[in-house]
Amino acid sequence: MRSLIAFSLATALFSSVHAAENLTAETGPPGGSIHLALLHLAEVAAENDIANIQVAASQTLTNSVQNVAEGKTDIAGAPYILPFLLSAGRGPYSKLGAETGAELASNLRALYPYTIGVFALYAYDSKGLKGWNDLEGKKIYNGPPRGAALSNARSIIQLATGLQDGSGYQGVQANWGQAVKTITDGSADAILLPVLFPDNRITQALASGNITVWSTPKDKFESEAFQKYLNAPGSAPYTIPTVDARLGQGVTVLSEDSTFRGLATIGGDVVNKSMSFDIAKALTKAHIDTLEQLRIKAPFAQQAGYGIVDVKKSGMCGPNPLKYHAGAVAAWEEAGYVIDDCAKP
Repeated sequence: MRSLIAFSLATALFSSVHAAENLTAETGPPGGSIHLALLHLAEVAAENDIANIQVAASQTLTNSVQNVAEGKTDIAGAPYILPFLLSAGRGPYSKLGAETGAELASNLRALYPYTIGVFALYAYDSKGLKGWNDLEGKKIYNGPPRGAALSNARSIIQLATGLQDGSGYQGVQANWGQAVKTITDGSADAILLPVLFPDNRITQALASGNITVWSTPKDKFESEAFQKYLNAPGSAPYTIPTVDARLGQGVTVLSEDSTFRGLATIGGDVVNKSMSFDIAKALTKAHIDTLEQLRIKAPFAQQAGYGIVDVKKSGMCGPNPLKYHAGAVAAWEEAGYVIDDCAKP
């Protein structure tokens, strides 16, 4: 009888250790690197009996990041500018104040990074635009009515041309859901938005005509002011051979040389620091072990920064207060990757 009880207890303990966790997650809209990363994680976590992740897509990530920090959601996609703004109680978190914001931000930990998009200037060939030096007086679609994308686009144009929205050119704003319509309806002469290679918005817009895409001018990109901005929280320098900057038939990619340059918006999937070491490690390991699987799931995934943990390219350290979860660090290091001390908790 004793041995039967002992066997039952051991079986129950084994089952509880190996039972999949039930987790909640929030991510962005379909068609981007944020959405793809978390849906892939949910798939491989279930396959490996790590966790059952209920994913809510097309969420407002400003709220999602706060939900993770407050322990209301287990995992969220996070443009890295958001933990920084939260830590300072600024921007969309200004009502929280600096003290509460900093306390909440200290609860956030990253599992892995990715590139959300790379800012590029583009226009229909029918507009006759000649590039960055031809923007004065033009109408430029530069993002949604508010948020990091609009701020980045305005800053990039000013750094590259000296022009300001409202005086040097007329900014056109529309929500992400109206992006393709705004591009195709001709209300803007040019567009400055983050792209992937290939890019879903450009692919759809090609139905209305051929498009030219311009790299950030090399001299501007390498200037002290631009380099400083490239290292702002949530941003990173991005370069790719122009032959690899594939955006589809009907798109011409122009650069002074064989390299496409731009400011990349960087993010990652984040969790609360209270997540157990074992679960965070198992989730991160599942991501790492299936990186090749992930990279073939969408045409843009090869250039989306999956598996790149280099400090500069992944947007960690410096002014970014976000650190990796200890379990994530263990998974990356056991897989042979180098995680800098400044990114460790």
